[in-house]
Amino acid sequence: MATGYVLVLAVLFLGGVIATLGDRIGMGVGKARLSLFNLRPRQTATLITILTGSVISASTLLVLFGVSRQLRTGVFQLEQIQADLNQAQTGLDTAKQEKELIETELATARQRQGDAQDRLREINRFLQTAIQQRQDIQDELGQTQGQLQQRQQALEQTQGQLQQTRGQLSSVSNQINTLETDISRLESDLDLQIAQRDREIAQRQQRLSQLQAQQALLQEDVTRLEQQYQDIFLGNVALSRFEPLWLGIIRANTPEEARQAIDRLLREANRTALQRIAPEPGAPRNRQVLLLSPDAVERLITRISDQQEYVVRVLSAANYLIGEPCVVSGEVPCVQVVFDASLNRLLYESGAILATTAVDTSNLTNQGLVEEYNLLISALLFRARQNGLVGDTVQIADGDTETILSFLSEVQAAQQPLEIQAIASNDISTIGPLRVDLIAIGSGQIVAGTNFTPPERAPRLER
Repeated sequence: MATGYVLVLAVLFLGGVIATLGDRIGMGVGKARLSLFNLRPRQTATLITILTGSVISASTLLVLFGVSRQLRTGVFQLEQIQADLNQAQTGLDTAKQEKELIETELATARQRQGDAQDRLREINRFLQTAIQQRQDIQDELGQTQGQLQQRQQALEQTQGQLQQTRGQLSSVSNQINTLETDISRLESDLDLQIAQRDREIAQRQQRLSQLQAQQALLQEDVTRLEQQYQDIFLGNVALSRFEPLWLGIIRANTPEEARQAIDRLLREANRTALQRIAPEPGAPRNRQVLLLSPDAVERLITRISDQQEYVVRVLSAANYLIGEPCVVSGEVPCVQVVFDASLNRLLYESGAILATTAVDTSNLTNQGLVEEYNLLISALLFRARQNGLVGDTVQIADGDTETILSFLSEVQAAQQPLEIQAIASNDISTIGPLRVDLIAIGSGQIVAGTNFTPPERAPRLER
């Protein structure tokens, strides 16, 4: 501010001095009546005055331009400054728009932050609930320690049985290997001893088949004992893996009929699962506990909608204990199931021979005869399952134990080589049941036999 005042005063002073000098020079030129450039004295004085004014203006501009850098910039670079100012204004407008956009995004981010904080508070509430449930489970775990000790004792007994069964399985495997070695040796000598060895080879091959069947039976026992071991360790199993929750026959002409039938069987399967897992009185029976896959249900509906008769099974996909927490709490369905649909076709006609075994009761004990009988039934059931039987029920004759004991007594009393045959008592379809009659043939005649009654009809859904 002070510099500006000084500059103004200096310009005024300099102008006054130069004007005074110009006036004095003009007066002197006028008095002397000097003439420049052949001009008249008065014109010469006017020229001197003009030159003096020009000097005043020039000196003023020189002083101003020399002292003030801003004035020089304003006079000579005004257009550039104006262009820069316009560009800066454009940048300022862009920056304002970006600022508004950022402020909008900031408000959105703050809103999201508030929503996230609300969700975090909700998660914390769920976490507190889960911690409380965990504490309750730990309390229940402490109460079941005594039960675990009792199950541990049962587990040790089961392990002993498992070890014994494995030993028997190993012995049977060794016998099979020995018999296979004998058969190979006998086959190498067939050219020299074919007439003498035919019967011996046939007997050894038959014994090999029996031992293989016994091996399969023992292997099933090992699997069963291992399952018992797992069941004892885990607790009381209400549903085993692949255990049927519903089994029956469905015939549907349209997808709508198939859908209605599937809905009914799923309600029955759901009720069965609830009764098995939550058997306590007063438990609700209309709550859904089956965890269903819509795609699997649609595939099942599509498959059975071809006007044919199907055997449909709803199977448990895993093991579930009595009092399963997810079922008892009833929060969401948690019992996973799988579906199986097989065409209900005729497997065996009435009178078909399903399995045979040869015994010689003249040198066979009662225990040996019972073992041969068990091997026959095991081979019968194994072959029927391979052929497509879904049910696992086997009924001998009328299902009375006395009938079977009477038959075995007659076989034992024959005291001769016999062939025991298992014959279909009636037509047997995919759903079963597997109902058979036993006969013993010796010397081409029936020595003993059982009676049977017609089987019950399979459960069927009404359309």
